[in-house]
Amino acid sequence: MTIIYFILIFGTIVLAHEFGHYLLAKVNGIHVVEFALGMGPKLVGFHRNGTDYVIRLLPIGGACMFEGEDGLNQAEGEPSPNSFNAAPVWARISSVVAGPLFNFILAFLLAIVLVGFSGSDKPIVLGIMEGYPAAEAGIEPGDVVTKMNGEKIYLAREIYINTYLNGEKPMTVEYERDGKLYTTQLVPKYNEETGRYLIGFQGYGETVEAKGLGIFKYAYYEIRYSFVSTIKSLKMLIQGEASKDDVSGPIGIAQVIGDVAEEAVQYGAIVLILNLCNIAMLLSVNLGVLNLLPLPALDGGRLVFMLIEAVRGKPIPPEKEGMVHFAGFVALMLLMVFVMYNDIVKLFA
Repeated sequence: MTIIYFILIFGTIVLAHEFGHYLLAKVNGIHVVEFALGMGPKLVGFHRNGTDYVIRLLPIGGACMFEGEDGLNQAEGEPSPNSFNAAPVWARISSVVAGPLFNFILAFLLAIVLVGFSGSDKPIVLGIMEGYPAAEAGIEPGDVVTKMNGEKIYLAREIYINTYLNGEKPMTVEYERDGKLYTTQLVPKYNEETGRYLIGFQGYGETVEAKGLGIFKYAYYEIRYSFVSTIKSLKMLIQGEASKDDVSGPIGIAQVIGDVAEEAVQYGAIVLILNLCNIAMLLSVNLGVLNLLPLPALDGGRLVFMLIEAVRGKPIPPEKEGMVHFAGFVALMLLMVFVMYNDIVKLFA
């Protein structure tokens, strides 16, 4: 069942991403040579209107290949007027951006389902730990946290991630009580039991129902939380504050999906579906953000070349750009092998 859940979740996310590329390419008159789900050997497929639609063996990726992209998939003779490089630069940019954009759209739709069924969590303080900074500063149960270190707080989960990533550094907290705003600075105190620094909130979060237009507001908060969390996690990796054990590939993701499904299924099909939707939402935002990174072989790397073209008024030769992206693709595959090996080691450990 874990394999089935993984294929359903990952397949849906990849399908949304590649369909974004496909749809905008068609709108802009760019010829799509192949639309593929999965990687590796071909399992099944068919050919229609000049495009091969293919399902491949490994459910860990996909592709929407344009004619002439990177100097590849080009018919012999003169370049086709429907090739990728023949399209105006902004048409190409929109076709590339559409992939990550459709990941965010999918995530927003999933967030609507989640908050529509289960509501959201308001950042209300439920209890205070004696002897910790929050109690000394006069924060009381029932106070609503509105900002932490100048960053707006909309969900209770944001309190956790902000205090966790803040560590021992002083933290400025803004909170609301009886319609009035108060600001205080807290210096976290180390807690032996949890093994991390705490400001002294003993529980926080109150479930609120999302009704009417409020569903869209809370769905936006969910997407914002996932987006900001992904950015902060990447920042930690770049700064060396996270280790290789904090990164997971397909195997690690499948393990998480299996663990969550095993727990959720005990409470019925609806709870299982909502938990799987939550994982799919997080992964879809993750994929959208990662693909926008300005690295070769990723959508963000392609955007860099096209933005340079838009500024200088002429393109970089597609063969040279293709070499850069090919090198990036090789590096990406090596990284994937390393991450999968690390996942296997953690799995057996």
